[in-house]
Amino acid sequence: MQPLTLTSGLRTAAMRSPEKTALLQGQRRLTYAQLLNRINQVVYRVRDLDLARGDHAALLAPNCLEYIEVVAGLSDAGLPVATVNYRLNRSEVSQIINDCQARVLFVHPDCLALVDRSACATLRELVVLDGDYNVAADMPCTTPPRLAGDECSVFSIPYTSGTTGAPKGVMLSHRARTLTFFAMAVEYGCFNSRCHFLAVAPLCHGAGFAFAYAPLFFGGSVEIVPRFDAGEILSTLHTRRHDGIFLVPTHFEAIFSLPQASLEKFAGHGLKAIISNASALPQPMKEKIIAYFGAGLLHETYGSTEGGIVTNLPPDKQLSKINCVGLPFHGTEIELRNEAGEPVQAGEPGELFSRNLSSFSAYWNRPDETAETLQSDGWISVGDIAMCDEEGYIYIIDRKKDMIISGGINIYPRQIEAVIEAIEWVKEVAVVGVRDSRWGEAIKAFVVKRDPLATHGEQEVFEHCTRHLAGFKQPRAVEFIDSLPRNAGGKLLRRQLKAPADAHA
Repeated sequence: MQPLTLTSGLRTAAMRSPEKTALLQGQRRLTYAQLLNRINQVVYRVRDLDLARGDHAALLAPNCLEYIEVVAGLSDAGLPVATVNYRLNRSEVSQIINDCQARVLFVHPDCLALVDRSACATLRELVVLDGDYNVAADMPCTTPPRLAGDECSVFSIPYTSGTTGAPKGVMLSHRARTLTFFAMAVEYGCFNSRCHFLAVAPLCHGAGFAFAYAPLFFGGSVEIVPRFDAGEILSTLHTRRHDGIFLVPTHFEAIFSLPQASLEKFAGHGLKAIISNASALPQPMKEKIIAYFGAGLLHETYGSTEGGIVTNLPPDKQLSKINCVGLPFHGTEIELRNEAGEPVQAGEPGELFSRNLSSFSAYWNRPDETAETLQSDGWISVGDIAMCDEEGYIYIIDRKKDMIISGGINIYPRQIEAVIEAIEWVKEVAVVGVRDSRWGEAIKAFVVKRDPLATHGEQEVFEHCTRHLAGFKQPRAVEFIDSLPRNAGGKLLRRQLKAPADAHA
């Protein structure tokens, strides 16, 4: 059998239609032949650096054409790449580079200020994405290099936080990601050699990359948007007639916050599928989307970086299955289990376990946490509590872990709490996500002072967090309280903080 690698579909697409536009960003275009040539350049550049299979790389960049070719080239060279979020601060970037033991960092010029070479112990080389890869003249970049690795080897290590706040590298194999593409093509109907997809979500996230790369795997065309602007997105959809788009709920909030005149001006599009993920779509928002874009388009997908796409609610069920995430995705099994590990009946809550061919291989260098999440027989749980109805449709009702999802981004309270606890006059702190109409959840910190009569205020907390946390992790509100609610065993009762805050919001 031939290995099912990340670039296997793209390379055959280039043989079929070499002069077809593969990628578009503003005035920049790459045909399939040009894209394949640049992917080969990345492979030869890595080999020129004397990096070997098993070494790790990192990529730090906003959405750009180079993102696709770097990930593809590194995967062909056998170097798993950590896709680092460009919205992190210098300290957080260094932490991830050190954790994955990256030997080379590919970095966009706009992100150079985030790189602290002195703090990156394993980093040997820095490659700036400034136009070319400085490949030696005798390297035959028009011919395919000898590929390294096999379909079960890891090609990417996106990072997601754990309950302790420490980032975890999620190891994804070629096979897992390419099988995801095939399932997406069946489910959504907008991934084929004739598709034109608009890539808006950050490519550094697992879903953002998957939805941008899938059209290329099947020989379609992708327009990459460097940054999200609601008006520009509607204008693009109106004038250039894309088949599909992947958006998170925050994007929809921004779109429907536009003036009515703008919404009317850009009404009309060629979309065949609108896919939403990352956090739950409120039912009123679904109704707005369907009223504006039309029926038969909207898919709401539930999943995780570890488990891949787990469920999907198809367009014809959006208005009848309320607060539902749908049926198991193609090739996916789901079980809801009680605390004894036994399956629950319809209508009863249980921890959601899923098993498919697209799940992660392991957490990088974290065997204990891998064993906690990934069972030996392939079942995965990320701690979500769900129930199913009599027809088998799944409803997420709670999160076993304390993750906050704000603007479609996973944020874990413990990391923020650790930063605030470092303030000298803070005795203890608890961070929760509070219901927010735009972001889904906004971060709120409940702080207990060491001296209840001290005059320290919320502004000091904000300034401290600004120095130590990325912008999207910073609290939007701070409330001072006398003590944190705890049970008899001393465990923090976050729900007693969250419920009143949600009601007030």
